[in-house]
Amino acid sequence: MRSTQRMTNRNFTKPVDHDGGRHREPKSLPDHTRCETCGSVYSGRHWAAPALPERVEFQLNPNSFHLTLCPACQQQKEGIAGGFVHLEGTFLEQHREEIVRLLQKEAKRAYRQNRLARILEWKDESNGKVFLSTTTEHLAQRLGHALEKAFKGQVRYDFSLENKLAHVWWTRD
Repeated sequence: MRSTQRMTNRNFTKPVDHDGGRHREPKSLPDHTRCETCGSVYSGRHWAAPALPERVEFQLNPNSFHLTLCPACQQQKEGIAGGFVHLEGTFLEQHREEIVRLLQKEAKRAYRQNRLARILEWKDESNGKVFLSTTTEHLAQRLGHALEKAFKGQVRYDFSLENKLAHVWWTRD
């Protein structure tokens, strides 16, 4: 059976991330690099919690660390978000505390797994809506999934083809 889809160049080209990695270093950082702001440690090509037991010798001598800003702190400083979560509906107004608690716990859980996953901004708008911006598109998706699983409602996920950016809309009336 033949497809009715029109063949264009867009069908065959991959999406390009023009500035998704702009906040990241062009080269790998040296091991035992510490973030000046949050204290995360870069070791083994990833950012981890500062109190890892196998790195005790470096914690005892803080001068052995190179200091820099981790990508999440850099994003926060420059105001670059990787994901957005929009919440609205009458259910939100009635259960605001529960929803806020769920989102904060889920963000903490994500932060323990990935030190670069953080909520950058939390806005309670005057019309009863809530707006969040996150450092990663994965955290925005994760928050949307958590809301959908816990409180049902309608969730819509939109992704940018040009950049690594996610928009999540959750509503329940």
